Amino acid sequence: MCALKTSYEYGGLMALSWDLLRGDTRKWPDRAFFRWVIMKSGEPVLDVGCGTGRLLLEYLGRGIAIEGVDVSPEMLALCRHKAEEVGLNPVLYEGAMETLNLPQRYRTILVPSSSFQLVIDLDLAREALHRFRTHLQPGGTLALPVMDLDKEKHTGEWILAAEAMDEQTGVQVRRWGRTTYDPTTRLESTEDRYELVREGVVVRAEHHSRSPATRSYTLAETITMLKEAGYTAIRAHSNFSSRPATEADRLFCLLAERPWV
Repeated sequence: MCALKTSYEYGGLMALSWDLLRGDTRKWPDRAFFRWVIMKSGEPVLDVGCGTGRLLLEYLGRGIAIEGVDVSPEMLALCRHKAEEVGLNPVLYEGAMETLNLPQRYRTILVPSSSFQLVIDLDLAREALHRFRTHLQPGGTLALPVMDLDKEKHTGEWILAAEAMDEQTGVQVRRWGRTTYDPTTRLESTEDRYELVREGVVVRAEHHSRSPATRSYTLAETITMLKEAGYTAIRAHSNFSSRPATEADRLFCLLAERPWV
């Protein structure tokens, strides 16, 4: 088994098996929620942490003016390949959210899958929020889903997190994972073991480790950070619903606007 070391998290077998292990995501609740946000706030749209294009390619195919940015060149390459297969030509950028510096300004910025929490340094997280605001047009909206990791279970034990069969190659893909969490620092560490199995034999394996990997935020903390970054009209949704979020929520989505002046 090899240990994959990159400056970005999503590479190697993690990237190659990303879509397969996620399965059919068409009914995930964030898809309709973000489309509603875009209808309210407008285009163009930026998908931050676009990955292999789960949201970006669907929205682009519907005629929405949307661009994407991701820190992983491997995920972006997969996104481009998928786009070519369906006749799309997305505008994609490689870069980190805390150093975001793109030529366009957007009416809507989405940060799906709680990707904001991959920025574990608090100062860099504040800088990322500042960069999002400067990339919004006046009156534009940031949609920021956040997960409170204090409400997650962290046993530190290995579990079979996902497995699926690649019908084209006849190879079974498995992901084993474990997480540990420090409630004092609010930081989560992750380990993942990816295996390709053919006829019961592991033919390739990779070990991915990030310590720490993710930062946790409460609802109140996130709202405070958004206010400090200069956002207004902040609204908190429970999960991806119309219900107002509360501190009891494990997942909440914040909508915040760049002021007109």
